[in-house]
Amino acid sequence: MQDLGIVIVNWNTSDYLQKCLETVFASEGDFTYTVVVVDNDSEDDSAEMVRKQFPQAELIVTEENIGYPRGNNVGLRHLGYDDEHVAISAPRYALLLNPDTELPPTALYDMIQFMDSRPDVGVAGPKLVLTDGSLDKACRRGFPTPLVSFYHYSGLAKLFPNNKTFGRYNMTFADEDEELEVDSVVGAYMQVRKEAIEKAGLLDEIFFMYGEDLDWAYRVKDAGYKVWYYPSVVVHHVKRAASRKSKKAQFEFWRAMLIFYRKHFRRTTIFPVHVMILSALLVKGGPDLWQEIRHPTVSN
Repeated sequence: MQDLGIVIVNWNTSDYLQKCLETVFASEGDFTYTVVVVDNDSEDDSAEMVRKQFPQAELIVTEENIGYPRGNNVGLRHLGYDDEHVAISAPRYALLLNPDTELPPTALYDMIQFMDSRPDVGVAGPKLVLTDGSLDKACRRGFPTPLVSFYHYSGLAKLFPNNKTFGRYNMTFADEDEELEVDSVVGAYMQVRKEAIEKAGLLDEIFFMYGEDLDWAYRVKDAGYKVWYYPSVVVHHVKRAASRKSKKAQFEFWRAMLIFYRKHFRRTTIFPVHVMILSALLVKGGPDLWQEIRHPTVSN
């Protein structure tokens, strides 16, 4: 059994992917790992680049862009994880890693060591730093409950960032170098314990991109594990390298928020507040979101 199974889902980010894989395969420390690259039908030379330059990586090329959670599930199943049964041979930890990340030499080893020392932690993530040196705020998150989302989007979180109530969306009340329990880390670097996957299952493919990491963390916590932010490890992240200019990506973000709300909070939300939430999401997500509101996609 290997220590770590790394899944990298790629779509048209060949240059970033090359740099990411260079840093992954330059990793140091006494541990074993497998790297699976799932290429979501890229139109650039991503797949060919992996074949030529990184033959030690296991490459899977899909026939279409199947989305982030489904692409990760393809890689996870390849490693032996599944909703119904996790193989004995599956690595002790699974790592979702974005192709636009760059790892320091001991990042993987240090994250394994941390989770080995904390069997109560089912999910962990490092400190993610953007290209300008600032913190990627998504690397330590509170769940977007109706109330937490209201504090964030109403501006109260910006007015009172150090308040534990108002600043929970991005945990701005805590120093960025403070190790702490959080609701979720981000799928750009999300390390998950094998036993937690056995209890929580794989990513929910109802999401296309965004939200699936929040949902996975929610289910892992429901299974009795903690989610932890570990800033002693610092990873560089080029935010939204493949999607930051995409209107579809913007729509999928708000669709993901709708799905997450409906899946986890609708049943406990009174009807007037429910109407307000749907109205706000429709304003943010645009008219295309109305179809999802009227005819919800069924979760797997």
